[in-house]
Amino acid sequence: MRRLSPLLLFAPHLLVIGCVPAEPRADAPVSPPVVALPAPPPPLARDWTDWPRTPGDWRYERSGSVSRAVFRPAGVSLACEADRRLRLRIEGRTAAPLTVRTSFNVRTLAPGTDGAFALDPNDRLLDAMAFSRGRFALQQAGAPPLVLPPWAELGRVVEDCRA
Repeated sequence: MRRLSPLLLFAPHLLVIGCVPAEPRADAPVSPPVVALPAPPPPLARDWTDWPRTPGDWRYERSGSVSRAVFRPAGVSLACEADRRLRLRIEGRTAAPLTVRTSFNVRTLAPGTDGAFALDPNDRLLDAMAFSRGRFALQQAGAPPLVLPPWAELGRVVEDCRA
């Protein structure tokens, strides 16, 4: 037995060493997880009447002498306020000019100091919004357009201010 090769003496140790899991190298590069970016919105059709409608519903609200039509969740409101002026507001938007598109006309409104768009109750743009064929659009630079249905709530607020 003395004639055994010195390698045989270390063979059991080699088997044990081979069973120990290797530690990962600390300097090995780790690839970042793949994150899928949302697809960009499809380009808008040339004709605004083909743009997709903004999801939501109009609601009529009255508080004292103020009546309001509110389109949620987009945050659009048209209010007849105590001074008998109508004010169109869009929550979360900057005070930039607003282009209103209806099936009858297109007009750009300048914002007031409070960021709202003031309209006289007899402004024909209000009638165009309330009676537009199926939709009207509100556009501001740097923000997606809002395409809203001309529901009766709008006309009711306009009539509240005209009465």
